[in-house]
Amino acid sequence: MMKGGMAGLMKQAQQMQEKMAKMQEELANAEVIGKAGGDMVTVVMTGRHDVKKVWVDPKLVPGLDDFDKETLEDIIAAAVNDAVRQIEKNSQDKMGNMTAGMNLPAGMKLPF
Repeated sequence: MMKGGMAGLMKQAQQMQEKMAKMQEELANAEVIGKAGGDMVTVVMTGRHDVKKVWVDPKLVPGLDDFDKETLEDIIAAAVNDAVRQIEKNSQDKMGNMTAGMNLPAGMKLPF
């Protein structure tokens, strides 16, 4: 009886882990739209914090042709993505220093 109960508990834990992994993937792939300046700037970002698109209202930067406006939008997206990657690296470095002496199993990340 005890053995069957433990097996059932392990199966439930595995199912929960699979559901959590699926939910994390869905959240990572979800896109959100942020707006500022009375909708004059729009950003599309994924749950992984990747900026997919920046749109700047042409009235905000008069005198730019479409090519220059697209270039500006691409540069802004690249700068934000670079900043996000730097934050991620900084967090990993700090967590790595903190957990250095803990002898955690390979692939285990904190916080859980």
